[in-house]
Amino acid sequence: MENSKVQEIIEKQVLTVAKVVEEKLDDEIAAMDRLDIDDLEVLRERRLQQMKKMAEKRSRWISLGHGEYSEIPSEKDFFSVVKASDRVVCHFYRDNWPCKVVDKHLNILAKRHLETRFVKIHAEKSPFLAEKLKIVVLPTLALIKNAKVDDYVVGFDQLGGTDEFSTEELEERLAKAQVIIFEGESSSLSKSSVHARSVRQSAKSDSSDSE
Repeated sequence: MENSKVQEIIEKQVLTVAKVVEEKLDDEIAAMDRLDIDDLEVLRERRLQQMKKMAEKRSRWISLGHGEYSEIPSEKDFFSVVKASDRVVCHFYRDNWPCKVVDKHLNILAKRHLETRFVKIHAEKSPFLAEKLKIVVLPTLALIKNAKVDDYVVGFDQLGGTDEFSTEELEERLAKAQVIIFEGESSSLSKSSVHARSVRQSAKSDSSDSE
């Protein structure tokens, strides 16, 4: 059921990209009166090939689990996950309130940024990884590029020092690390202050073991 929803989101995004590209192409054609028919056909074919490559790339991302925020079941699975995708955000967590806040934001960002794999792994059940990657404070986000940990987001200090940070603030932090491709504020979600409040309320409603 979840996969069908993700696929529907992908199809809509591909159509949106196709429409935007086509509109830009039409504008370029209108501004290039001196181009002959052959030039225009070459330009159109080039754009169509770009669209095709992007669609293929998105299909591959979906097959790898992009578009969802999922849990890595064991330490050994961690290595296969990070090797399969160029960009990975891995949340080292335990079952407490701060980690649940991060879960809510990452669940949103996973759907917004298909270019990146978003996963989580239970830190206390992964002692080898926690020691190897020097995971001490939870939550910690390991930002992984090309199978190597490139950066960390530790706790909430880089997000204003409070659990009231917005999804967009975390999004900008991940973009700064170049683990996601950031193209500005998403038009599909409400303003950050409203969104942050809804995330916190939702997280509190399903948390019975917060610290």
